[in-house]
Amino acid sequence: MTIREMQDEIVRLKKEKDFCILGHAYQSQDILEVSDFVGDSYGLAKLAKTVPEKNIMMCGVRFMAETVKMLSPEKNVYLANPVAGCPMAEQVDGEFAKALREKYPDYTIVAYINTTSETKRYCDVCVTSSSALKIIKNIQNDKIVFIPDLNLGTWIKNQCPEKHFEIFHGCCPTHMRATEEEAKIMKEKYPDALLLVHPECRPEVVALADYVGSTTGIMKYAEESDAKEFIIGTEGSIVEHLEFSCPDKKFHILSKELYCHNMRSTTLADVYNTLLGNGGEEMVLSSEVMTEAIMPIDEMIRLGG
Repeated sequence: MTIREMQDEIVRLKKEKDFCILGHAYQSQDILEVSDFVGDSYGLAKLAKTVPEKNIMMCGVRFMAETVKMLSPEKNVYLANPVAGCPMAEQVDGEFAKALREKYPDYTIVAYINTTSETKRYCDVCVTSSSALKIIKNIQNDKIVFIPDLNLGTWIKNQCPEKHFEIFHGCCPTHMRATEEEAKIMKEKYPDALLLVHPECRPEVVALADYVGSTTGIMKYAEESDAKEFIIGTEGSIVEHLEFSCPDKKFHILSKELYCHNMRSTTLADVYNTLLGNGGEEMVLSSEVMTEAIMPIDEMIRLGG
């Protein structure tokens, strides 16, 4: 079976079996071409609530599928590849978040959306990379505990001097691999290119950027900019997607190390087999987790719109 033949069969099967396929922007191009929606984890989770299909397939990592399930509890939600996890989400567990709540009782505990459902149970509000600054500015409390990304937390802290932050204690291993030296070398090699980076990158890399924003923000900026050349400081698949959406522009990956093995573990065959019932994993969360972990997500919607 060729890629095109498998894609055609996926399109047929998803209609026959009442599936909506969500493709995170870090997935490969062949998967995005058969996805009904493409975007970031939170945007896809919100869209899942609105679709008529009773079955949702997430092509991404585990915490994303969990978020979809919490926002659409009446639907059957599947993760296309069961081993696709998020190392950052796994760096902070529920027990650690619970201990933070006990240690910092006067603080608002803010969790990056890149956390497990168990961790979210002990947090006050979730944020995405695109909504974090707005939401934290809207929190009345001036004492913030931020988990788990040190780099995103530091970027927000620098823009909110009126608030006091305690930041714990993880990072995205993929974005951390891009270095200041690489950024300087690339800017020298491509002097006409704009450097666009994700705030999960190291602070010294962020300081060199022409634009800092979420994955979807980076793509939107590149697509709408009058500039013709860009250095992309986020997961490498974005370079490929931008080359398809903007064939008249040039894109360079900031570092050859900017590839997420977890995101790339999902294949087109995983999507195909999930539709056949021979693969994937259905998301099953306890009623306790569903009830408690949805609260910081609801608060995110309230504060961030």
